[in-house]
Amino acid sequence: MKLYYAPGACSLSPHIVAREAGLPLQLVRVDTKTHRIEGGRDFYEVNPRGYVPVLEMEDGALLREGSAIVQFLADSAPQTRLIPAAGTMDRVRAQEWLNFIATEFHKQFIWLLRGGPDEVLSAQRVKIGKVLAELDQHLSMRKFMTGDEFTVVDAYAFTITSWCNLAKVKFDLQPYANVRAFLARVAERPAVQEALEAEQLGLPS
Repeated sequence: MKLYYAPGACSLSPHIVAREAGLPLQLVRVDTKTHRIEGGRDFYEVNPRGYVPVLEMEDGALLREGSAIVQFLADSAPQTRLIPAAGTMDRVRAQEWLNFIATEFHKQFIWLLRGGPDEVLSAQRVKIGKVLAELDQHLSMRKFMTGDEFTVVDAYAFTITSWCNLAKVKFDLQPYANVRAFLARVAERPAVQEALEAEQLGLPS
């Protein structure tokens, strides 16, 4: 399988999941500014939407949304228990969290990363703060997002929360002790460290 990724982008989430699952993965780097793949190919030929991640299977089939990709990867290695079994309430709860992170957390960073009017950026920071407060409360009662075991939800939450440290964002995590402890806990996992090293990223502070 091939994972089209950009260092530190949301594609880090499926990258982590693949390594946690022990699945072989060929990384294909994408320049998200020029929309060119390493070697010069036009990335729009792979994903007309223009963004990562994209997972390409051996038969050429493509998955183009992170939340779908992490579930597919986890289901490909059920023994790793990276996501609850399909058809269970626990699976629905995991999907609920994946959707929440995608729509209420991930998307709020776009304006901060791309820039925009001050009033818009301020509004996005308020929204991010509300999500972080909810996550901090949630993590005060459990080790990981869905309980005591690491799942795909943690890979996604870790990836997006880590964006708070980006120079264009600079969102202070000091008030969120449980979130900071969560980031440190996830960062200690060997598969996560391997993914960060492969993408030449540092550990979140």
